[in-house]
Amino acid sequence: MSSAARDRPLLHVPSEPQKTETSLFREHINAKYGLHLEHYGDLYKWSTSPQSYDKFWEEVWEWTGVIGDKGSIGAVDTSLRIDDVPPFFPGSSLNFAENLLRHGQSTKVALVQAVEPTPNNLPPKVRSVTYAELNTLVARLVNNLRGYINPGDRVASYSSNNIENIIACLATTALGGIWVSAAAHFGADGVLERLEQVKPKIVFSVDGTVYNGRCHAHIPKLVSVLSRLSIPPEKVVIIPGLPQSECPPAYEFQHNWISWDKFLAPESAVEGLPIKFFRTAFDWPLWILFSSGTTGRPKPIVHRAGGMLLQLNKELLICGDFKASDVFFYYTTTGWMMWNYLIAGLTAGCSLVLYDCSPLKDPSILWRLAEQCKITVFGTRSVLPKVYEPRGQHDLSSIRMIMSTGSPLAASQYDYVYNHIQPNSVLASISGGTDICSLFVGQNTSLPVYRGEVQTRMLGMGVTVHPTPVSTSNEKDIEGELICTLPFVAQPLGFWPLPGFGSDEEVKAAKKRYMEAYYQEVPGAWYQGDHIIVTASRMHNAGGVIMLGRSDGVLNPGGVRFGSAEIYSAISILDESPVGVAISDALVVGLKVRGGADEKVVLFLKMNTNWRSSPSWEEIVQAVKKVIRERRSPRHVPDWIIQVNDIPYTLNGKLVEVTVKKVINGAPLSTINASTLRNPQCLPEYVEHGNKLRLEAGVDNSYKL
Repeated sequence: MSSAARDRPLLHVPSEPQKTETSLFREHINAKYGLHLEHYGDLYKWSTSPQSYDKFWEEVWEWTGVIGDKGSIGAVDTSLRIDDVPPFFPGSSLNFAENLLRHGQSTKVALVQAVEPTPNNLPPKVRSVTYAELNTLVARLVNNLRGYINPGDRVASYSSNNIENIIACLATTALGGIWVSAAAHFGADGVLERLEQVKPKIVFSVDGTVYNGRCHAHIPKLVSVLSRLSIPPEKVVIIPGLPQSECPPAYEFQHNWISWDKFLAPESAVEGLPIKFFRTAFDWPLWILFSSGTTGRPKPIVHRAGGMLLQLNKELLICGDFKASDVFFYYTTTGWMMWNYLIAGLTAGCSLVLYDCSPLKDPSILWRLAEQCKITVFGTRSVLPKVYEPRGQHDLSSIRMIMSTGSPLAASQYDYVYNHIQPNSVLASISGGTDICSLFVGQNTSLPVYRGEVQTRMLGMGVTVHPTPVSTSNEKDIEGELICTLPFVAQPLGFWPLPGFGSDEEVKAAKKRYMEAYYQEVPGAWYQGDHIIVTASRMHNAGGVIMLGRSDGVLNPGGVRFGSAEIYSAISILDESPVGVAISDALVVGLKVRGGADEKVVLFLKMNTNWRSSPSWEEIVQAVKKVIRERRSPRHVPDWIIQVNDIPYTLNGKLVEVTVKKVINGAPLSTINASTLRNPQCLPEYVEHGNKLRLEAGVDNSYKL
């Protein structure tokens, strides 16, 4: 057993698992098919059996009440393999936006938008719209947008997480347009790389943003992107994003620009008229999401409309028990897949809370928001810093689930949630990615929570590990690379351009790139690139999952293979000590030696700004080595522990271990796509450390990964 699989006590048990949506769904399957599925583990096996997974997806369609025509052919041809990228529900028709607006006549609040306070905007006004108002606003935008786009045209957003952005997405997809989104904080070069690949007809943008208590003009970045596009958009719609009293706009409209208010049709033009939704095939392209692309152009991943709807219905309505009474919040920007995940909450009729400003300037701000809005599902990239303990300072009794993703959640963070946030909540550590815009492993309200574990493999997702273990007994943990062996509805259609949207040469190149990205490593399976442990089944589940880090960042010193998360988890117990308080962030990678036949472990530490000399650097190094040796093994102890000024992250807030690994092993900075990084200015420091380390280790400087 891996050392990371130890110390996993039970932290949460559902009070009435038999009343959860998953259990009711299982009982329905039993009644309809004459089965005797007794628990979640049985249901998972049925949903991922080659003989019945097609029936599973048909039942998800029916159970979640999808609006549309399911057709009569069935869900999928089960003779096809996952690398055939089979079509789903041939002969069906639906519209994604129509399903999200199914509660369009309700007076319940649909969207709540909170913004960060500024010195002259205290407290900032919270905006909201009801479902009925949202439906009308989408109808007004559809009315005018119809004159500019046809089904299949791309509509792009370079915006913050606001109400208008969701309206624009729903209006675009209502007409069969393909949605493309970039966050307002992305640099112009990175956005240009994205939009140049998809050539949008319409661009929605804010005029400015608020972050860290300050106003930031956005128009200069927008102009920089638009001026360099080979095919300019036909229309640019400007959304007001700044408090006018403090940050009046200082720009002039260009000839094809129009304000948001003027681009909306008058309410009288749509009064009493239902939206004419473009219903089309299940596999119609819905949106294009981009990978981080740290060593090349961001990959334009095309997701299917029906696949997104069915997959997210399953994850939220069945596995997450989302109801109209829920208030759903996720701390996300519009450039991260969790924004797409968040808006799917509209299918449940719940209220969505929007916020993408700084959560760190005031560590209490998101917890005040949770208290004010009575948030029931609270989502974040990772649990917020432990310097703040919200329990006792805020009424967080409404929170029933805390979701976390972006990087593996350390075991000590589980303790923090249950001791200092909400002891009665489901801690839903989840993992999937931009690649599938959904989850391979994640939450289920019918299952317990164990310290350091993702609850389970998601229904319908044929997740296992590679290489296949000799024994597949449910009584033992299994470790390896996360793969998926069955076709699933959220499989991307491919990379842009798809057939019919580009030249034969472009389409062929995109398909080749797509197949190489996910299906080449393990033939007949989707290779996700995560190193995991699937834990032994207990309490009738399908086994929990421990995320050990990215596979290409897995460490292998002296043939002992382990994930970076094992190091982060080990040192996380130092958090409450002076040593832990001194450490702000960490990143661990391997330096290749012996011509690449072996490697040595390098741990980089960023120190808190208020750290000076107590404890001393030597005391910190010794404490880190000691805890890693005791909680892992002597082979896990880093060969070097080095202090750095900053740790690099992608624009979406993910550690870039692979990039640092390349750099310290001699890859030139010219091979790194700096526009995909939040703080590329820190990389030269790693170049210098890499040069010194290779010299010290006697490594040929010409060696590359």
